[in-house]
Amino acid sequence: MIARLARWLGVGLAAWLAAAGLACAADGAPTPASAADPARQVLVLLRLPPEHFRPGADYGGGYTDGPSRGAHRRIASRLAREHGLHVASDWPLPLAGVDCFVMDVPAGQSPDMVAAELAHDPGVEWSETMKLYHGRSAATPNDPLFRVQPAALEWRLADLHEIATGRNVRVAVIDSLVERNHPDLAGQVDVAMDFADGQAQDAEAHGTAVAGIIAARENNGLGIAGVAPGAKLMALRACWQPRHGADTSSLCDTLSLAKALHFAISHDAQVINLSLSGPADPLLSRLIDVALGRGATVVAAYDRDLPGGGFPASHTGVVAVADESLGPAPRGVFLAPGRDVPTTQPGGRWYFVNGSSFAAAHVSGLIALARERSSRARGGAALVTSATGGTGGGAIDACATVLRAGAPRQCACARPPPSPAVAHR
Repeated sequence: MIARLARWLGVGLAAWLAAAGLACAADGAPTPASAADPARQVLVLLRLPPEHFRPGADYGGGYTDGPSRGAHRRIASRLAREHGLHVASDWPLPLAGVDCFVMDVPAGQSPDMVAAELAHDPGVEWSETMKLYHGRSAATPNDPLFRVQPAALEWRLADLHEIATGRNVRVAVIDSLVERNHPDLAGQVDVAMDFADGQAQDAEAHGTAVAGIIAARENNGLGIAGVAPGAKLMALRACWQPRHGADTSSLCDTLSLAKALHFAISHDAQVINLSLSGPADPLLSRLIDVALGRGATVVAAYDRDLPGGGFPASHTGVVAVADESLGPAPRGVFLAPGRDVPTTQPGGRWYFVNGSSFAAAHVSGLIALARERSSRARGGAALVTSATGGTGGGAIDACATVLRAGAPRQCACARPPPSPAVAHR
């Protein structure tokens, strides 16, 4: 009886620690998830046996004790001792086939060199430095109304909503913390998870703005209407907002994004919005490929200041989106409204925002409309462009995109808009 109670307490304590966001160091002592400088961290990826992954319905990254976990912790502990590192946290990513160990690199050592040395160890699948990703925005307070939303006019949004609202399409917003109780977002967030360890729990501007553009409530007499107000949002926090000045940008790192991507994939997100950009990364690339292979559409912001538009926009199969107000984009990059866009902001407010982050959000919403129209839209119905009617990038014909996704149907968006004289009769 006493032995059984002791075992029960041990399992319960382990589950509580996992739920509380605590990680176990390689020596077995529980430690808080690292608050160290991500620029001085490396990720060590160890191959994960298939039977290691036994998720429950509420799986969010934890995994049970077993021989594989113990062996990996011993390997991580050995590597840390040999290279003078500290194991800060660990996280299983079974969809990528790896266990991920985060190690702090002390001053005096180069994280790049440490990662390169670790990669040569026969027990390591690969290793890499922690990378940072940014979502950029600039906001101006105002009192937004539906009629001033760019998509309301350019995309004939009210007409599109006659035939589709994105009903029940699961859209993962991997971003900073969304204000779920905002008047225009209340009831729109189906799932919320926080993968940004150690960050404050205040709602943040970037994620809240992206969520509003995609799925703000319609016909509630407040603020704006999302492009896909019938969608089911998965608000997955992987980014955080700097806590100084008026900066409303967001910052993410490799591991926080990997955790959120893994959760989105394993919970069948049909559209994954990544309004961010940064350097290419093998772990995130592997997870994006898994998402694409399972039929999800991955949408990312195109950054004109980074080679190839930055990652993940540059990744094969990802829908890259740029702000249309900044002029033509390279072939294969889609253009959408990203200038003076009214949307939701923390504190139950609405602001105007600018940037490709918000152009990407428009496209995620549009794909949700197309997904609703066709159960066959695996990987997302093709985005149709205005100039040629093709799908190779450029300004989007929203009406054609939605109508082409499903069975033929009449829609006011397919007819020319009335002239001003007719409209005022």
